[in-house]
Amino acid sequence: MERVQRAVGAVLGSAAGDALGAPYEFGAPGAYTERLPDGRGEMCAGGGRYPGEATADTQLAVLTAESLLERGGLDLPGVFHRFRRLAAAGPKDIGPRAAAVLGSGAPWDLAAARHFQVNGRAAGNGSLLRATPAAVYFAAAGRAATMEAARRLSALTHGDPAAGEGTALFHELIRAALDGGDPLDALPDALAHVLPGHHARYAAVLAPDWHPDLATEFNGTVWPCLGSAVWALRTTSSYEDAVRAAIGLGGDTDTVAAVTGGLAGAVYGADAIPERWTRDLHVPLPGFGDRVVWVDELRALAEKLVCSAMGPC
Repeated sequence: MERVQRAVGAVLGSAAGDALGAPYEFGAPGAYTERLPDGRGEMCAGGGRYPGEATADTQLAVLTAESLLERGGLDLPGVFHRFRRLAAAGPKDIGPRAAAVLGSGAPWDLAAARHFQVNGRAAGNGSLLRATPAAVYFAAAGRAATMEAARRLSALTHGDPAAGEGTALFHELIRAALDGGDPLDALPDALAHVLPGHHARYAAVLAPDWHPDLATEFNGTVWPCLGSAVWALRTTSSYEDAVRAAIGLGGDTDTVAAVTGGLAGAVYGADAIPERWTRDLHVPLPGFGDRVVWVDELRALAEKLVCSAMGPC
């Protein structure tokens, strides 16, 4: 399978997982499978959204992608400004910690750190949920570069380094998949490059015998969110089944499915994503006029992300 197909699979796969999981957000485990007992997951309305409408997870991901492409790399003040513009427009759902940071009025390089200093809690999954486009973009630069880019992007909204380490791990797993490898096989080496003090906790939730039922935090935090995505990939054999397994866990279903969809999409490629999941897929961008990003534009973004990093495709 070509690298471009895997990159498109990652970006589309994350967005589709987000939109599919959104109507079940904060629901009980099994709510998704009870509604669809035949196992056929369909896009549906819910939570004030139309069928196929992605959440702030994908909105932030698209803004990250466009900044990377327009600026030719990492422009942290510019990314923060885009995020702040979205947050000020009142999207339907943006994480409370990210919203507090973006709405604080503090400078881009101090806002998250100040929030963490005051609140002491910033290990949510809010930087992980938007990471797929950046993971695609930086994959060609190698392990050290992609993990460091993840940490720096995470720190824009999440002052707790734990959030950055989870995002760095996700970047590295996407890199392994885009290279045609198995991200599960890449886990030991990826974990070896986690910053000191964070290895043990991530090693526990990414272990082969870990199950989401063992989580000690809500899956809106970074550790069980990433652990649940890896569990869904490990225990299934297709993109569709992995995303359905993630949503079936309940809780923060849109984000867990978005992270799972990014990983599974990179493994199985764009052709593995059901057409019925992409037909109505769209990403409104409050604060940016009446703009709505549809699936063809998402596909084009993914192709540009991977090709700009690799050279002509």
